[in-house]
Amino acid sequence: MSVIKPKKPKKRKDSIARGNASQFFIAGELCRRGYYAVVTIGNTPNVDILVSDVEGTRFAHIQVKTFVPGKKTCTLGMKATNDFGPSFFWVLGGIPDPKSKDLFVYYIIPAADMAKSVNAAHKIWLDTPGKKGQAHKENTLRIVHLPPNKSLSGWCIENYKNKWELITGHLDQRPDPRDEAPATD
Repeated sequence: MSVIKPKKPKKRKDSIARGNASQFFIAGELCRRGYYAVVTIGNTPNVDILVSDVEGTRFAHIQVKTFVPGKKTCTLGMKATNDFGPSFFWVLGGIPDPKSKDLFVYYIIPAADMAKSVNAAHKIWLDTPGKKGQAHKENTLRIVHLPPNKSLSGWCIENYKNKWELITGHLDQRPDPRDEAPATD
């Protein structure tokens, strides 16, 4: 009688697992702060995590990008060039290797700030000749420099480190009741 050995499961790329973990860690941080956060698992354009206040009346849309702590940059795509409005945020999640002593780190950046800074740095990069004097060519990658590094435009994201209040403050805003009062004659 021969024994059939099961095939070893294909190993997923470490970056995919790290990216998935990052989304759940970030959603967990928001839940820990008393909000409702769901990971969209790729089912929503431009949104990795949808978070709401307890009443379900205010929402924030979060796009996650994962990096390994200790790296100098985090690479983003063209989404980073768009200001999707005041309810959209980027969270750059520094997820350390399980064997590392590095700590988790998060940079919470409003979409408007991300778009403005990424576009400015990319324009400088395009306008600056390469090491051999060649012109840089347009591409779909955008780079965010991680602290203590700064972008070509001088932008440093250190001030966004663990700024969860940017998201929670948005969720906690209440409209002025006078704005919702019915008009009277």
